[in-house]
Amino acid sequence: MKVINYSLIRILFALIVGLILIIWPGAAVNYLVITVGILFLIPGLIGLIGYIASKPRENSSVSFPLEGIGSILLGLLLIIMPDFFANVLMYVLGFILILAGIWQLASLNLARKQMKVPGGFFIVPFLILLMGVIVIFFPADVRNTTFIIIGVTCLVYAVNELVNYMKFSRTLPKSSVKDIENIEVENE
Repeated sequence: MKVINYSLIRILFALIVGLILIIWPGAAVNYLVITVGILFLIPGLIGLIGYIASKPRENSSVSFPLEGIGSILLGLLLIIMPDFFANVLMYVLGFILILAGIWQLASLNLARKQMKVPGGFFIVPFLILLMGVIVIFFPADVRNTTFIIIGVTCLVYAVNELVNYMKFSRTLPKSSVKDIENIEVENE
């Protein structure tokens, strides 16, 4: 029997991901987009290879894999131009925030005609609208800041997991610790 300690693996993984996101947030965004591109590319290639390997006959019902070709093309575009697609995503998210802020402000304004709405209710929709404008004008900065925040969160998670691991592995009976943090895997 081989014992794998998943708590330590989670701690190590969270530390590595957190440090990468803090040190290289711009590169992390690009690698995330490239990873999504690969995830589009693989099924497209599988579909195209399956079509070619099946050697469709004249009377066969197998059609040309247009979805596979589209998936391959989108995957290649994401892999070749990750920064462009990351910026497009930020513009889309900024536009969504602007629309959400405007919608909430308009809804509150309509409600004001029916009843008294305190001015404090307008603060959050205004901040959402302002954040959308900031995202539109500074997409790379917002993108990098977001990934840095996620990286810091990963580091906090890793430290918390390490503290919990050290605390509970000392205070719980050995059989309980084994049940909580370890999974036994049989050697093949």
